[in-house]
Amino acid sequence: MLKRVFLAPDPGRIRLRFAARAVLGIGLAVVVCALAGHSLTGAVTGGLAALLALFTVTDPTVRGQALTTALLPAAGLPVLAAAALLHDHPVARDLAFLAVVGLGVYARRWGPRGHSLGVFAFMMYFAAQFLQARTEQLAEVSASVLLSVLTAAAVRFGLWCYERRLPPAVVPPPPAGTGLARVTTRQAIQATTGAGFALVMGQLVSGQRWYWAVGATWWVFVNTTSRGETLVRGFRRVLGTVIGIGLALFVAVPAHGDGPLTALVVAVSVFGIFYTAAVSYTWMMLWVTVLAAMLYGLLGVLTPGLLALRLVETGVGALGAALAVALVLPVTTHSVTDAWIQRALRCVHACTAQTAARLAGTAGADPAPTVAELEQLLARVRLSVAPLVHPLNPMLGRKRRARRVLGLLDDCAREIRGLVAVAVAGDPEASHDARLAAACRRVEAAVEALTGGRDLAARTAPAGTGPALAHLHGLESALAELAAPLRAPSGSPLVGA
Repeated sequence: MLKRVFLAPDPGRIRLRFAARAVLGIGLAVVVCALAGHSLTGAVTGGLAALLALFTVTDPTVRGQALTTALLPAAGLPVLAAAALLHDHPVARDLAFLAVVGLGVYARRWGPRGHSLGVFAFMMYFAAQFLQARTEQLAEVSASVLLSVLTAAAVRFGLWCYERRLPPAVVPPPPAGTGLARVTTRQAIQATTGAGFALVMGQLVSGQRWYWAVGATWWVFVNTTSRGETLVRGFRRVLGTVIGIGLALFVAVPAHGDGPLTALVVAVSVFGIFYTAAVSYTWMMLWVTVLAAMLYGLLGVLTPGLLALRLVETGVGALGAALAVALVLPVTTHSVTDAWIQRALRCVHACTAQTAARLAGTAGADPAPTVAELEQLLARVRLSVAPLVHPLNPMLGRKRRARRVLGLLDDCAREIRGLVAVAVAGDPEASHDARLAAACRRVEAAVEALTGGRDLAARTAPAGTGPALAHLHGLESALAELAAPLRAPSGSPLVGA
């Protein structure tokens, strides 16, 4: 886990800039709220709104990110108002919370924007429970949200918009489907069911902090698709919370709400959340737990017993998510993994075709977008296969096969990147080499065989002397080797029926 965080590659220092900008944006938002005369409740609400504006908005273009950020208050403020108005009506409050959970997850069918707005709406309802916001505080906390989102937007799109110098991100669309065949629809039902279980059980554990259980269930469903992904994420959430509570006992409890020390630890926690989110959910949850502990210290209610209660409520929420994905319209790991691997292989086909056209001098042929899409698809494959390669997975045979598939797909990506580099450099010898066209056809045939479930001959052409041919033959070899782990001798798929 340490290696994953501290030795993970950070091309262009994107994660470092992402985290540093978050500290700046959230810090300025809190300062603006304080200068506006807002109370601690307003400042905390504003800081959370700024964090969400900087963390959850992931549209592929800067223009799209700006539009989504502008829409965040429209999604969050009505929910915040409803939470405040229903605070003294427990039944209506709880039913409204479950409705927000379901609609927030269902909104993911509209891509990154729907996901961002759904998360923001949920967290505004959650924040109202966290801060015990009431009707008389509604005007102040709403103003805090508006000021903080505006401040975060000024930092992100004005002061430090490093995305303008980057190519637009490629976001693979979610798996298609209609009705209950659509994954987002199933997840909305699962999340609502799991949140209902967490709400009831969480209130039995604590009549005051029950919302922690609902929050744990919600966040377990974020960025997951299959049953296996959700269970692994739930395990990592509990593990991160346990480690975070241990750290908070040594940092947050002795601080006793001390202003300067709290500000320092909060800044470090925010940086940790943003810097580790892309590489380790366990580490991210560690920093979230420390941040929550510091905020409770500011509010004057932090005790070791409260931290223990957070752990119990987190466990309840993770259990609710596990029961929901296991019993309610389950989405199997096999179906999701197979779909992402198929899409990654088809993208390999497209990359090869675009690169061959570029080498042949075809006008407008540009393999760069397909290479970027391949990287995103491989990230999704790694996420979907994570349950199979998890240390606690007892099925050693499938674990070995899954690791082999991941390794060979990484080999394909490496050869594709090398091939594209040759094409972009404009190798004059490669553009006239007839063997390239034949090798590309063999690659396309291999992909069609793998995605169509047909047998694939293990033979490959002899390695060529040119760099383009060498990469193509390496790609052929990796595709040929993929046939065995993708289809076991018995004909079973990678992850079983």
